[in-house]
Amino acid sequence: MTGGTIALLVVGVIVLIVLLWAVAQYNGFVRLRNLVQEAWRQIDVELHRRHDLIPNLVESVKGYAAHERAVFDEVTRARAAAAGPAAGPAQQAAQENQLTAALGRLFAVAEAYPALRASENFQQLQAELTNTEDRIAAGRRFYNANVRALNTKVETFPPNVIANMFGFTRAEYFEADDPQVRQAPDVRF
Repeated sequence: MTGGTIALLVVGVIVLIVLLWAVAQYNGFVRLRNLVQEAWRQIDVELHRRHDLIPNLVESVKGYAAHERAVFDEVTRARAAAAGPAAGPAQQAAQENQLTAALGRLFAVAEAYPALRASENFQQLQAELTNTEDRIAAGRRFYNANVRALNTKVETFPPNVIANMFGFTRAEYFEADDPQVRQAPDVRF
């Protein structure tokens, strides 16, 4: 082997290594992007479950506190906004924050009616809502962990070179902005 052949072979090996690294980085970005999307879909499923429980809860409370029309209307409007299409996780979080606040007011109304609190249907709905809130919180943690991994990879060097070349961007976190809704609502009576 001559010196030129060895140099060409070394350059070829270096190019192959860089190419394999680039492919591995690209595939890593695709994997992380898909994990973020899957995690969001899981949150979406739980949010729909929450939205489906709310009309039953409102009807249950209406039977005991029919004169609390403003609270029922507020919950209904907040549910409609939260169940509608959102531009992204930040907007969805804002809509969910409004719904959580409205539900808090609904449960405050329910506290004034001991017969309602004792109702088996109401207790079952409370338990379902609490379970759903816990599942949303777990889904949010999983989603945000995947977003963190993707965002870290998008921002660090040298993977950010591949991210910029192929249009991989940061993902949005799903987080509550209102300090009052950073905790799941207390629905125990």
